[in-house]
Amino acid sequence: MDETPGQSRPKLACQVNGSPISAEVEARTTLLDFLRDRLHLTGTKKGCNEGACGTCTVLIDGKRMNACLTLAIQCNGRDVTTIEGIGSTEALHPVQQAFIAHDAFQCGYCTPGQIVSAIACIAEGHAADGDTVREWMSGNICRCSAYPQIVAAVLDAAGKTEARHDA
Repeated sequence: MDETPGQSRPKLACQVNGSPISAEVEARTTLLDFLRDRLHLTGTKKGCNEGACGTCTVLIDGKRMNACLTLAIQCNGRDVTTIEGIGSTEALHPVQQAFIAHDAFQCGYCTPGQIVSAIACIAEGHAADGDTVREWMSGNICRCSAYPQIVAAVLDAAGKTEARHDA
């Protein structure tokens, strides 16, 4: 569907991974599509595109949000952090290190969203124990079922340990 001729496009001015961004966007453009298609930040994945899987999780002003449910223009004046803005090749974020140490991924498709969500989970104070982590990470689905490793990685990154319970 094309825009109505003469219709103005809203201007977006925000920070993405610490860099200022200024762009005109269609009012209906999701943050996910803007990140992937306009900024070429493809680490944020498109999963269900309805907010049910958490694969597109990003931080907006430090709070986790589903980029598929957020309009890009809603980020005007805000700070957006994607997986590309977390750590670096030379210095991984502690959560990234913990995911590697605990082999907290299999196919890896959900991993960027899981890592971003885990960082927020820890910052929010919801990494006290395995049950709490599972509850607060429940919006991020791993189709490969690496949940025990993900929980262990989150607890490790948070400086917590928990005895493993095998059912």
